[in-house]
Amino acid sequence: SMPLRALQGFIDSVFRLAHVPLSCPHYTCISRRAKQVEVSFKTKTRGAIQHLAIDATGLKVYGEGEWKVKKHGTDGKRRVWRKLHIAVDTSTHEIIAAELSLSTVTDGEVLPNLLKQTRRSLLEVSGDGAYDTRACHAAIKIKGAIALVPPREGAAFWERGHPRNFAVGCQKLYGSNKYWKERYGYHKRSLSETAMYRVK
Repeated sequence: SMPLRALQGFIDSVFRLAHVPLSCPHYTCISRRAKQVEVSFKTKTRGAIQHLAIDATGLKVYGEGEWKVKKHGTDGKRRVWRKLHIAVDTSTHEIIAAELSLSTVTDGEVLPNLLKQTRRSLLEVSGDGAYDTRACHAAIKIKGAIALVPPREGAAFWERGHPRNFAVGCQKLYGSNKYWKERYGYHKRSLSETAMYRVK
């Protein structure tokens, strides 16, 4: 957590104490070397995606920051938001598909388009309760994947034999989705949140 110049001085003093005839590289040296380094990233572009995590976040296009609005109120100008929807491969942390929409568009409306962008086969697709709609479950089923979407609070059973009914039954039996989430590895969905932080 030291600033670069302080770290540079610290390393130089360690070298002096150890009687090592070296000096810590300075910022310009590191920058020049970084430009010359060639790194080839090989991502897996074929084969099935084991687990695809989907999430959305709001991006402010125009207007004041949240803190200023909370403290001082709006200045009368309109605040404009967009929603970024992403699909992340949890094994490679790669963003497989992305779509930008108006703030009025729901997460569930965008999910079928995200799945169409993924040209590979999918084994599991996870998302939060916003994707607990019949259209989302149908889109995931068309891709031949298992939907790992927790039912909303107080959800009702769907038609007999629907895979979602097990999650609803767990919710009614245990009072929450905790048991279902642990059994199906729903925690992998948090990697989509990590990808959001990388984008922001």
